Parts: sequence; structure tokens; C-alpha cells
Amino acid sequence: MGKTIALFSTKGGTGKTFLVTNLAVSVASDYKKNVCLLDMDLHAAGDMGTLLALSPSKAFVDMTHQLKSQPENVKKENFVIHSAFGIDFLPGVLRPQQAWHLEPIRVKEALGFLQKEYDYLFIDAGRAFTDVFVAILNQANLILLVATPDILSIYQTKWVLDTLQYLQFPLSMVRIVLNRADSLSSIRWQDIRTSLPVDILCRIPSEGRIVGQALNSRVPVVIDTPRSKVALAVKKLASDLITDEKLYIERKDTLEVKIQEGELEKTGEFWEKQGMTEALVEPQSDETDEILILKRRIHNRLIEELNLKRLDLKNFSDAKKAKDLKEKAELLVANLLTEEAGSFISSQEVRRKLVKEIIDEALALGPLEDLLADPTITDIMVNNKNEIYIERNGKIELTSKKFISNDQVKTIIERIIAPIGRRIDESVPMVDARLPDGSRVNAIIPPLSLTGPTLTIRKFRKERFTIEELIGINTLSVQMSEFIKAAIACRKNIIVSGGTGSGKTTVLNVLSGFISNKERIVTIEDAAELKLHQDHWVRLESRSPNIEGKGAITVRELFRNTLRMRPDRIIIGECRGIETLDMLQAMNTGHDGSMTTVHANSTQDVLSRLDSMILMAGIELPIRAIREMVTSAIDLIVHTARLSDGTRKILQITEIAGMIDESHPNLKDIFSFKQTGVDVKGAIAGYFLATGYVPTFAEEIEIKGIQLPADIFVPQPIPAA
Repeated sequence: MGKTIALFSTKGGTGKTFLVTNLAVSVASDYKKNVCLLDMDLHAAGDMGTLLALSPSKAFVDMTHQLKSQPENVKKENFVIHSAFGIDFLPGVLRPQQAWHLEPIRVKEALGFLQKEYDYLFIDAGRAFTDVFVAILNQANLILLVATPDILSIYQTKWVLDTLQYLQFPLSMVRIVLNRADSLSSIRWQDIRTSLPVDILCRIPSEGRIVGQALNSRVPVVIDTPRSKVALAVKKLASDLITDEKLYIERKDTLEVKIQEGELEKTGEFWEKQGMTEALVEPQSDETDEILILKRRIHNRLIEELNLKRLDLKNFSDAKKAKDLKEKAELLVANLLTEEAGSFISSQEVRRKLVKEIIDEALALGPLEDLLADPTITDIMVNNKNEIYIERNGKIELTSKKFISNDQVKTIIERIIAPIGRRIDESVPMVDARLPDGSRVNAIIPPLSLTGPTLTIRKFRKERFTIEELIGINTLSVQMSEFIKAAIACRKNIIVSGGTGSGKTTVLNVLSGFISNKERIVTIEDAAELKLHQDHWVRLESRSPNIEGKGAITVRELFRNTLRMRPDRIIIGECRGIETLDMLQAMNTGHDGSMTTVHANSTQDVLSRLDSMILMAGIELPIRAIREMVTSAIDLIVHTARLSDGTRKILQITEIAGMIDESHPNLKDIFSFKQTGVDVKGAIAGYFLATGYVPTFAEEIEIKGIQLPADIFVPQPIPAA
């Protein structure tokens, strides 16, 4: 039985692929060993073949399929491709989409087959914790973690070691390979060694020119420049792998046997808690809910029958194709339900409900469908497959709904973002998007999210809020609404500020309703949410980079283009970066009446946020100059907040009335909300207050013929209804 060596690193750019390729070639050429190099970095299909100047026509996934269907006909010659450097090579997949078809149990069988055929099996195990990765480790005799001497790589290496320990992989089967060990400004290898619980087996020096030359010529460095420092270090590591038997763990001592003995139930629980993949081993089902088991069985058969994993996601955004697919699926599920359940379910109502739930899981948004249809729910928060929270009436609560798996959560995320041309994967693990109804979506997946694929949906009503509705729910008073309406008519520049979920976008939507229908409005957003009723409205939305990292269009670029579009009003959904400087300059040069939102905890915090975002633009300005620019550009701050009882209110309407001194703007509250207490049910008690301050543009309002109540600024409490 040959030895299996798996190289792994969660951080890209460590040189893992370079090292495993050169190690395999050195062991084969220097020691005349029968070596197979297996590329299981499923997110970078084709990279290793390119380095070796090979174009394979078969892959490891093909071998797993034949082992399943025709095990007696499997021959290594039908799959591996022999290289000019003395090694056999086998890619895991030829295309990333094929990764779906790798089953852990089949991975184990195929690795067992290769171990019988070769002296050494070198595996590039990728850079993500998946069930396939765990299956590889279950067959490995040695794990080499590739790291570089920088803080991020060392941190992630520690995280990997902690996770392996939790999974009860013995640290005796793990070693560190430190690449680019002598890089300038790097962490000393002695310090790294003392901070890690395993030995550094080898330190590879940094020779960028020689390595680059070998990569570009597609010849391994151990062949291209065998006397270089980097080649000699790799050859020394190859020698250690050949001569030091103590490096390896025999299969009888590994995790696999312990799993068979049923000793690792807590490991599976930990693995699921991490949300990085499904359970390490298939747990013994203790479910008593036969309906749930039935649903899962039919769901899996439906996916297989319709080949949904290979289905182009664009089919879901094409109304006709989606309708045809749904009708076909409904018929198939009904037949499968009859076949699987028989007379177990006699109620037609229950059958219809089951068909809907299974179709939702396979073709729509699964358990989210009912939540999206509930008008009382404002936010949906998916932490992982087992945790779906909602916000209703300002309060967060855990629902009983669950996804079948974390893979299904990721599938739902991809189904949401595909129609608008966005993507999510290991290279782009975060994404903002929107649903067709305008609801805002944010998603983040492992390795950034340790609890599993995470999805947050901010729902928006199909009908826009009106100012009367906001007054009715005590978000603001009638006097406050009258004043804001007058300020917008006078083309005052307004910032709506507040924390996350405080209602900033809702307020901005309502304020935009006061703009005259005769004006040309241009809105700019990262994810389109604003809903204006005016006829002359141009909507612009930023664009994320494509799969090659190109083609991104930022809010700042859209803003600069907007200035050439002859806008009367510019509304930016949210200022969060260097586009703030452009916005302030535009406000100072004739584009009055513009509006935007800013994340801030108070009106004073708004100024600090604007300072920070302007400095992010790389413009070296003194704070005094920045503050002068802000005070001359911004007229009003409307500050919102979500209070402890879940209600949302406008806490302050504040004017920026020039400067007090060289660096302190003069903030004057015109209206504010005063909390007086909390009743027995936890509801906030209080009132709105006109402070008595008269804004500097009050005379301008009067000159323009806008009528305001005579006592609107008189300092008196305004009862909250």
C-alpha cells in the first residue's frame, strides 16, 4: 500500500500547488519511485495541468463514477496521464461544476485504488474545508500545511490546527512547510515554531525570479534549475519523505477506524457547528419525523431526475422556462410522493403542502418562500441550515424552519444573485444583491463565515410608505413632516443618518416623495432599493467585478457620470466610501437638493464619518478644510434610530449652521424626540419636541411662498400619538 501525502492551506498564494508538483517530480526522478500527483483543488481546476503542460481528458471524478458502476473494469491507464517528468497526473475535476458529483464514500474508494497502484500519492487537497477534503484526510498518512511567514497565514494555520484537533486528527500526522521563509520583513521562523503545536518540517527559501522562470517555462524548478536554493530545499524535503518513516501514520491509527468504532459522535457535532460542511461522518438518524425523512428522500430524487445541479441558473430568471420547469417538477414530485409514501399520507391537503415545500426547496427559495410572503416580517436572517431568524414588529425571533443542508443554503444564495450577474465563491465570499421585489440581500460564505453560509434579507413593502403612515406609527410628528417638506422644496441638501436597521432607506424613500414631479432625479445605489413615484427618474446601480476580477463599476464612477446627465436632484442610496468627496463637491457647485444616507450613531458621529470617508479618498486635507466643505455642502441631518421596543423614530432634525470655530461645525437641533420612560409592556414613552431654534433658511422658505404654521418652531412638546 503506497503512502498518501496531502498538502493543504486555507490561504491562497502560499505556493501550495508549486510545492506539491515539485515534490512529486523530485520523489519520482531522484528516487525512481512510482508517483501519482492528484489535483483536488476543486476551485482552481486546470492550474496544475497547465503548470505541467498537460491536457488530461479524464479526471478523478470519472474514476469514482466507474468504480461505482463497473469496478471490475477500472484501470489506472484509462484515467491518469503520464508527464515528461516521470510522474502520473490526475486532476480532480476538469471543470469546477463537476465538483458537485464527488461523493466522500466514492473518494475513499478511488483513493484506495490509487494507493494500491503507486508508491507515493501526492494530493493538492485544496484550500477549503469540505466533505471531500475530510475524505482525503481520512486516507492520508501525512498532512503538510503550507504556510508563509506573515501574520494572516500563521493565524489561519493555527485555525486549521485547532480544527483538526477538534476533529481528533492526531497532530503527529501534521507538519508545517514554511514557504518563502527568508522573505524580507517576514516573521522569524523561530517565532513561528514556538507559536505552533507542530514541527516545521522544511523551510523553503524565496527565489522569485527562478520560480517565475520555471513556472513560465512550465518545467518544475527541480528539473529547470536543480542547483538553485529553492530546488535544493524541495529535494531535501523529498529525501526526508523517502527516508523518515516516523513522519507517517499507518491507517490503523487514523480517524477512519475510530469512526467505524463509533467513538467520534462529538466530532460530527463540532463539524456541523462550524458550518463548513455537513457532518464528518453520516450520523445515525434519530429522527422520529417520518415526514421530514420522506421530504429529504423525494428532494434528492427530484434533483437527480431533473439533473438540477447542472441546470443553468439563468433558467430560474426566465419566466417561461421557470414556469415549465416548475410544472414538470410538480408532476414528478406528485408521482414520487405516491411511489415513496403509498397510503402513508391520505390527506390531500397534506400532500399538496408537501409538494409545495419540496418544490420550494428544489426550485425556489426553500423555507424562505413563506417568510417572504408574510407581510408582517421585515427581516430574514439565515445563520446556517438550522437557524433562520426573523424580525417582526421590531423584535427578533427564531423560526422553526430549516434548510436540508448548508449546501442548499449556498444554492439558494446562488439562485438569488445569478439573475443580476453577481457571483459568490471562495474568491468572492461576500455579495450584496436584491430580490425581484426590491428586497435587499447580503450573503457571506465560508471561510469568512464560520457558522456556514449566511444570508440576510431586508424585505421591502410592495407599496411605498407614505409620510402619513410614518406619522401614524409615531416615526415623526406632523410639524416635523411639514418642515422637512419645506426644506426639500427649498432644495436643501439632506443626510439621513442612523444605525443598521434604523429605517434610513425607508425615510429616504419618503423624503424623495416631496420632490417635484417636474424635476429630473438620478438615483445611485449598490443594490437598487429606492422606490420613487416621479416620472423623470433615472436609476443607476453599481456593478461587481466579473469572474476574472474585471468590469467593476463603483458608486463613485456612477456619481461622476451622473454629473454629465443634467440631474436636478442626485440621490445616493448610501455613502460609504470615497464617493463622499465627489458628492460634497457636487453639492457645493450647484447640485442643491441632493440626499443620501450614512451609517452613524448620532448627528455628531455623522461629521466624523464624513471626515473618515473623505480621507479614504486619498486627499490630504486638514480637518478644518474638510469640516468647512461639509458645513457648506450639508444643510440638514435627519437622524433615525431603532429603539429598545423595536419602534423606529426620527430622533433629531439638525441644521449644520456654519462653524463655531476653525474645526467645530455648529449643530443646531430643530426637532428632537425626548424619551420619558418605558411602560410595563416595555414600550417606549416620550414626545417630539420643537427646540425653539429657528433654522437660518426660515426666511428663504417664506420668500418662496411655502406656508408653515406660525408656531412650528415654538419650543413646546409635540405629543406622540
